[in-house]
Amino acid sequence: MSGPVAAQDGSRLPDTILYGVAYYDEYTPVDRIDEDFRLMREANISVVRIAESTWGTLEPQPGVFDFTHVDRMLAAAQANGISVIVGTPTYAIPTWLAREHPDVLVTRPEGQARFGYRQNMDITNPHYREAAERVIRALIAHVADHPSVIGYQVDNETKAYNTAGPNVQAAFVAAMRERFTLDELNDAWGLNYWSNRINSWEDFPSTTGTMNASVGNAFAAFQRDLVTEFLAWQAGIVREYARPDQFVTQNFDLGWRGHSYGVQPEVNHWEAAEALDVAGVDIYHPTQDDLTGAEIAFGGDLTRSLRDGQNYFVMETEAQGFPQWTPYPGQLRLQAFSHLASGADMLAYWHWATTANAVETYWRGLLAQDYQPNELYEAAQGIGADIARLGPALHGMEKHNQVAVYVSNASLSAMDWFRLPGNNGYNEVMRPFYDALYRQNIEADIISPDGEADLSQYRMIVVPALYAASDEEIERLNAYARAGGHLVYTFKSGFSDENTQVRYATQPGAIAEAAGVTYQTFTEPQEVSLDTPLYDLEGEALNVRWWMEFLHPTTAEVLARYKHHSWPDYAAITRNSYGAGEVTYIGFMPSDALIAGLLADTAHRAGVTWHEDADWPLIVREGTLRDGSRVRYLLNYSRDAIAVPADLRGGTSLLSQADFQNTDLAPWGVAIMRIED
Repeated sequence: MSGPVAAQDGSRLPDTILYGVAYYDEYTPVDRIDEDFRLMREANISVVRIAESTWGTLEPQPGVFDFTHVDRMLAAAQANGISVIVGTPTYAIPTWLAREHPDVLVTRPEGQARFGYRQNMDITNPHYREAAERVIRALIAHVADHPSVIGYQVDNETKAYNTAGPNVQAAFVAAMRERFTLDELNDAWGLNYWSNRINSWEDFPSTTGTMNASVGNAFAAFQRDLVTEFLAWQAGIVREYARPDQFVTQNFDLGWRGHSYGVQPEVNHWEAAEALDVAGVDIYHPTQDDLTGAEIAFGGDLTRSLRDGQNYFVMETEAQGFPQWTPYPGQLRLQAFSHLASGADMLAYWHWATTANAVETYWRGLLAQDYQPNELYEAAQGIGADIARLGPALHGMEKHNQVAVYVSNASLSAMDWFRLPGNNGYNEVMRPFYDALYRQNIEADIISPDGEADLSQYRMIVVPALYAASDEEIERLNAYARAGGHLVYTFKSGFSDENTQVRYATQPGAIAEAAGVTYQTFTEPQEVSLDTPLYDLEGEALNVRWWMEFLHPTTAEVLARYKHHSWPDYAAITRNSYGAGEVTYIGFMPSDALIAGLLADTAHRAGVTWHEDADWPLIVREGTLRDGSRVRYLLNYSRDAIAVPADLRGGTSLLSQADFQNTDLAPWGVAIMRIED
């Protein structure tokens, strides 16, 4: 591995792209560690992640440590020139801890967890914290001076696990006492309803029985804060031992819908990432004919945006994963370079080989249960060789996107209380807007009110379902439009304040002036479409889905009205000149095709530039390399060869010409072009 360079915050990160796997000598059915690391070396694996899953092996009894497996893995890695990331093993507690301190097992609204599954503990419990600190200190002190160790991962896909026991309830009350007086709290949360008023702090009821979205959303935010504090606590302990050239990361996971899908409801990634030197992420996605690349791009764009554009590590992604995810030939390579195209400076598979028992028996690693090379291993060899050759040049690519999607944990939690028809929630509204940009090759950052993004750097910001937000937050967005930006608000934006209390105002509240539109009435649409064939669309593409706000323009231009036998006069989509910019408001959930047309139209008006002659399945991702030259990734998400438009063929090909010959990109093919301006 090449030497380290200074990261943004003064830590030190590798100066090449890392290619890795998670490895567990503890799980291996026979003693084959030397063979495994030899195969890794031959596959150009440059880093392994170890130890995060095996607390019960590392500390078989309280205060008794056995680092045999860790030492074996470190020795094998050093012998083969492979770097190591050591994970703190705190996400799966040992049996003795559950026996000695049963209160460590998390109490959720439905009751206390049983031992067995991972992530079954209360991360605030003092007995858990004491034991966790002991094993963290012992492990990191043991490995910190080893030359192969380049960094640390704190915990694993951390969340609060819906901890809601009496201790957590008491801590929540204490936090609310610092924020509110009793009268302020009752007013902010509307607690006079159904006699929920709290007249004494001692009478504060458990949140587990609440029917009040304000209470529920405040508690969800508090739980997210627990995760932020927990990861910062772990990172602080690790840094007491870490060398100056070792980094600290965490493998955040995304919202889940059978695969990585949207914003994580249980963690505020923007706040939690502040304690890290580099953000990491786990991204899992469908393959075969369902491989679109959208999950790879969304997870990457979100994680890159957590630390103001800093590149990120993919700590976990599948080589095979679920049986239905066995990739077609060529897809593993396409997936790998898709991660790099979004700004990943590390790509690692979970995991090296498939386990022989327990719940993940059919979640397959790079190797199957026989631990022998296979066609996936051979594909990984080729990927590894390309990354080893190109990693120093491609590492540190910067993106300067002109468009952002604005996401909100508060709005996500609030909408979970009032889900849309078909059980659709915040992520189901947000993702189609991101996906419409992605499929048209309009690259976007994912920004949050809890991050530090400068809104003025964007020509266009898409704001899906900003259901819960303060007046100050909305004013910041509106001010962006007044200064010349182009905003796209969707339905259910501005409806309630930061305390999830509906605004005492004509909707959409603080958005109304900027959008030039108001409404008082809404419904769930049935057999409603639009009266105008926008963007050459017709039929089902103009159907009104899920929600329907009866918009009254004040100063806005009407782009389309509802087509309905009883409601023909209400606006459905409007656009308003506001200061030097424009605000588009969409009063319903459009079809995917209509979302694409609206966003492309707005992007044109905003002066956004993108490759309009290419769209999915030909994906184009670009950035600037450290030497100042531009790089362009061409990604074919099709089982057919695809013609590449002439204006995208220029530059120097950095990969084999086998993928990109003349004008066609091979099925599931990849081309990386250095563009000399």
